[in-house]
Amino acid sequence: MSVAKYKQIAKTIEARIDNGEYPKGFKLPTHRVLADELNTTPATIAKAYQLLVDKKRVESFVGRGTFVCSPSRLSDVIQPADDETDFNFSILQPCLSQNLSPLRDAMMNAADQLSCHLMGYTEHSGHESHRLAAVTWAKKFGLEGGSVKNTLLTNGAQHGLSLLIHTLTEPGDTIAVEALTYPGIMAIAQAAGRHVVGVKLDEQGMCPDDLQQVITQHKPKLVIVVPSHQNPTGITMPPIRRDAIATVIERNNIWLIEDDIYGFLNPDPIAAISNRIPLHSFHISGLSKALSPALRCGFLKVPESHIAVLQATIRANIWLSSPLNYIAATQLIESGEAFELAENQRETACKRQQLARDILSHDGNETGFQIWWPLPQHWQQERFVMEAKNQGLIVSSGRYFNANGDDPKHIRLSLMAINSEQRLQQGLALLRDLARSEVSSVIPF
Repeated sequence: MSVAKYKQIAKTIEARIDNGEYPKGFKLPTHRVLADELNTTPATIAKAYQLLVDKKRVESFVGRGTFVCSPSRLSDVIQPADDETDFNFSILQPCLSQNLSPLRDAMMNAADQLSCHLMGYTEHSGHESHRLAAVTWAKKFGLEGGSVKNTLLTNGAQHGLSLLIHTLTEPGDTIAVEALTYPGIMAIAQAAGRHVVGVKLDEQGMCPDDLQQVITQHKPKLVIVVPSHQNPTGITMPPIRRDAIATVIERNNIWLIEDDIYGFLNPDPIAAISNRIPLHSFHISGLSKALSPALRCGFLKVPESHIAVLQATIRANIWLSSPLNYIAATQLIESGEAFELAENQRETACKRQQLARDILSHDGNETGFQIWWPLPQHWQQERFVMEAKNQGLIVSSGRYFNANGDDPKHIRLSLMAINSEQRLQQGLALLRDLARSEVSSVIPF
């Protein structure tokens, strides 16, 4: 039996899973049936199935057969590169090589500032000076009304999203999201037994009329919006659209979660939706996209009605986020260096967007960490993702972002995770050439 052969068969099965031929929960053919189809032996099929079990793509049960696992949307989208030769267009993060030195210095200075007070437990989700720094950060990028009382510290923005979804909804409830949305939201909802329904997008973001229709038809408990440099489309809501969304939220007396993690990328601050409806909204910001995902500093502004319950939930959940991270973050914010680093990331994003426009002939955003890239008609997106990976190009399939299960026939490309601009240009050129090429034939067995 050839080792290469069972691995090729496993890839063929994975392609069938990815393109929907073998949907989640599907019972795979028996070893004998698939062996006959692929002109190989049952032993080779068994080896391929075991490889897919190890990769958690399928599950095998004695006496029942082998079934396709339900995929984790988030893990499918965020894929670590196999080695340093890969071009990782999948992870949406800042260009970390620019921030490494100041972050190292800040962490070393934070260690020097440690005291028994800072190393112990504290109330209110974190120390007052750290909450004040969070208020300063969010205000810089368009949020008003934040204070040390109504601002809570979380272990990153994703933790803030999870806290709010669990606090504001019950199992079985519906959450309205953008039709194309961050898979981390859908992963939380799926794990918590909540349903998501997508609201249509246009060139200005979530459509107010469709939001009203979704509210009337599905009666969601809350709405989640990413107003700036929306993931994956890159759309930024103008003020007039933010006003319209706020009006719908207030008129229907439901909750809004405003995930403004990319607000720092706007050339000029844009007033948060939460400014208009402070009694109906929860505002999330943080440092993962501007400084580093490892810093795990999320800032949550909440209505006064929910301060106590969310403080209690944070204590029950993690007690408090690491003060060491917040010492470093506070130092960077108070000195102004955090804002300089954020501006550097915005400028880098602008340059890289221009590179993408030049190489891919794609009209993307002026700023933003990613592009929402339409594939040529002759490419099926899952096949493109697989062929790209074979060439060391890690990209995110558009289907992982679709809340309503439609096929957007797009690929999301992060422009920032590749530290070298030269390597970014090389990777973009390879993607361009792959998109222009004919679809490869399936490897025969």
